[in-house]
Amino acid sequence: MEAIDGSVPKARISGPRAGLLPWERGDETHRVAVLVPIGGSAGIWGPSCISCAQVAIGEINAADGINGLPLEPIFLNSDADTVHTLEREINELLDNGEISGVVGMSVSSVRQRLNKIIAGRVPHIYTPHYEGNEHSPNVFTIGDTPDQNLVPAIRRLTDTLKVKRWALIGNDYVWPRMSHVVAKRTIAETGGNVVFEGYVPFGLEDASWLVERIAKSRPDIVLVSLIGQDGVEFNRSFGAMNLDRRIFRLSTVLEENALLASESANTKRLFVSAAYFSSLQTDQNLAFRERYEAGLRKPPPMLNSFGQSIYEGMNFYSAMMRREDGSRRAAIDYQSARDGRYYSNAKKDTSVYLARADGVQFCVTEQLA
Repeated sequence: MEAIDGSVPKARISGPRAGLLPWERGDETHRVAVLVPIGGSAGIWGPSCISCAQVAIGEINAADGINGLPLEPIFLNSDADTVHTLEREINELLDNGEISGVVGMSVSSVRQRLNKIIAGRVPHIYTPHYEGNEHSPNVFTIGDTPDQNLVPAIRRLTDTLKVKRWALIGNDYVWPRMSHVVAKRTIAETGGNVVFEGYVPFGLEDASWLVERIAKSRPDIVLVSLIGQDGVEFNRSFGAMNLDRRIFRLSTVLEENALLASESANTKRLFVSAAYFSSLQTDQNLAFRERYEAGLRKPPPMLNSFGQSIYEGMNFYSAMMRREDGSRRAAIDYQSARDGRYYSNAKKDTSVYLARADGVQFCVTEQLA
């Protein structure tokens, strides 16, 4: 059932409906589990993720759904703290033949656990940027990886800011640790050195002790790989100690909600490398923002890279399932607020941008890839 070459596998459902797609089973809707964090450190991303999924589903259904069936979401909480509940819910849905796919935003540790539960039975579209090297059957990772978003940012900031001494801090799970392996290699290649490296559990309520430890190592710049609210707490403590007056920060995970929550007094010398910013002045993004704001309650949740990734994921799933005509093209093109073309988990056409925080707004300074 390996599908990382871009071919489209048939959804495998347990029980008497096994091997059949929704339109083959006579279903009235095409049901998909949509995974969104609504609690814990990553919960700050949840509202935008739900809203972006709703916009995508509305657009897909307005275009005749998937092979004539309206796409119906089943929203599930992908918070890492309640992953046991999510595992049970996904397994029951699959065993009962109630879903034909999974589209989701979660931290990588949750994805890895779900891979064992889903076990290739249906396509699993994982939408955010991640650490890379996902080879599980029927798992499609459409987000960028450290080689795409972190390596060029380190090289660029090393060249322009003349930083040498790096501190690395992240949550204690696979994405920060594997991203920092790439970071350390790149830092060494650019003549720098790592003076601090640390990892903390989710749920960082007081970051002052951590910031103090980092400050003692006298870094020029800190790579911050803390998720959601944990990154907010770090930035607040960092600013409160006035370290942002002399130490730079780089993140690939900080987005618009966390920037706003960090407060403008704490965002000096802060850079972010990402594939999407809501402030991008491209024709595609301006059109997406208009549709997003028109299709939701006023005011809609703040757009960010993780929400937009769910929008991409729903459209990727739709484009993939519409190819059940037997087409074996190498690439999958899908609707996105940016360019979206998928060849395999290891190869995607994606743009990456570098932005500088200007108060609680992102100012995109250049395109890195």
